[in-house]
Amino acid sequence: MITRQTVRNKILAYLNHDITLAELVDWAEDGVFETYLDEKDTDLLMDVLARLGAADMEQFHLSWEDYYSMLSQLGYKPQVVTA
Repeated sequence: MITRQTVRNKILAYLNHDITLAELVDWAEDGVFETYLDEKDTDLLMDVLARLGAADMEQFHLSWEDYYSMLSQLGYKPQVVTA
């Protein structure tokens, strides 16, 4: 099942360079067709997955602000921390 937390984890994995943009896009594209989206958040999850799924197209390039906005919509408050 894809939940808010699942999407958050994938976005963070990309932002932390644990996965590539291509991997994030492929996962999101597959997720759009996933039949096991959390029912209470289906519309939100579909919107975020659609945006992520198009992130490899130049006209839909996502900025840090876009990722921040998506994480906020998912109910998380992003913070930058250096290690």
